[in-house]
Amino acid sequence: MRRRAAIAVLAGLTIAAQASDQETDALRLADAMPEDVVRASDWRTFAELGLGAARQRRDGSVRHDRRLSLDVRFDHALSGDWRVVFADRLDISDPAQAGSDQAINTVKETYLGWRPAPDALLDFGRINARYGVAMGYNPTDFFRAGALRSIVSIDPASMKENRQGSVMLRSQWLWTGGSLTGLVSPDLERRPHRDGFNLNLGATNPRDRLLLALSQKIGGFNPQILIFREAAAPTRFGLNLTGLLNDATVAHVEWSGGRGPGQLEQALGQSAYGSHGWRNRIATGLTYTTSNKLSLTAEWHYNGSALNDAQWTALRRGPPLPYLGYRLWARDAQELPTQQALFLRAMWQDALIPHLDLTLMHNRDLVDASRRTWLEARYHAERWEYALQWQRNSGSTLSSYGVMPDSRSWQALVRYYFN
Repeated sequence: MRRRAAIAVLAGLTIAAQASDQETDALRLADAMPEDVVRASDWRTFAELGLGAARQRRDGSVRHDRRLSLDVRFDHALSGDWRVVFADRLDISDPAQAGSDQAINTVKETYLGWRPAPDALLDFGRINARYGVAMGYNPTDFFRAGALRSIVSIDPASMKENRQGSVMLRSQWLWTGGSLTGLVSPDLERRPHRDGFNLNLGATNPRDRLLLALSQKIGGFNPQILIFREAAAPTRFGLNLTGLLNDATVAHVEWSGGRGPGQLEQALGQSAYGSHGWRNRIATGLTYTTSNKLSLTAEWHYNGSALNDAQWTALRRGPPLPYLGYRLWARDAQELPTQQALFLRAMWQDALIPHLDLTLMHNRDLVDASRRTWLEARYHAERWEYALQWQRNSGSTLSSYGVMPDSRSWQALVRYYFN
């Protein structure tokens, strides 16, 4: 028993995440750089102006939207082996986003880092811990629930980048081709806040949480094993696996599983009365990249905690309040409302002309056949970026995408980088 306890303590103190591998590689690269190389700026700041319009499904009217955003990131190496990171985003929308103030400030990250040894890192503060290898749905991204304050794009990469981090202690131990990460995130506040400038710790730190993540490159595969535990809930397990099938194709599998109530019971506050059977979540797919920088991705998503066809139909035909409560819970938790979905993505870099990127995303709910399509054209010009986005939601009444208030929308964006 003592030996097991010692192993548990050791695992809790020596921790690492797959996302931290890039950070560590950067640190090692920095150590090997010649002294005459010009150091990159500690700051990355940009302002973005968005103008758009959306056709309302209910009456066919058009709503006009305006948004001004300021995004700041500061990453500075202090004397010795210390580092400070701060990332913040302010979005001012007219009209205000549903249920929020016109001005929403998101503290994405604020933490202090220390490197006590060449292969060990320790960070404390508000950290955006992102996990998962899939693009459209991430079952192993255990810290995503409650993290979104302001949604400016449905692009999953944007939603991961622009969310608020959780207060935690993160320790990392790194070796060639692998890492071990441990996260400890305490219970700080139970109730989320809608105030646009509130730190909103009730959304990101509502209960005690622990995470261990072990990564090790094996041949042409990159597996990662995760163990996640939160207060008053059973342990959940996760696996991320990527592998190169050939020179142009990468396969990926992301899985999480554990015992617990279904999402409907959680949304309606009936967790104590629901079934606590084993539930799996899966996102798996392929990405194929052509010689002219066109990347094609197809993914299948499965959520064993969500509703199947019969349950989803019954909820949609029943009283409106349980349906509304379930949809709001799934949105805040960033979970699929139904059990199966399809995700397609195509991105073409330097399409037609240099510096022009074209992106297409398509979501299809395989339970109710509703659909969402999103297109973006983005042009990069030194400090400036120009983008045009178009989105369409379609489906039957109260379906996953048919319930969206906007049937079609578009947005024009201009972004300027100050440094």
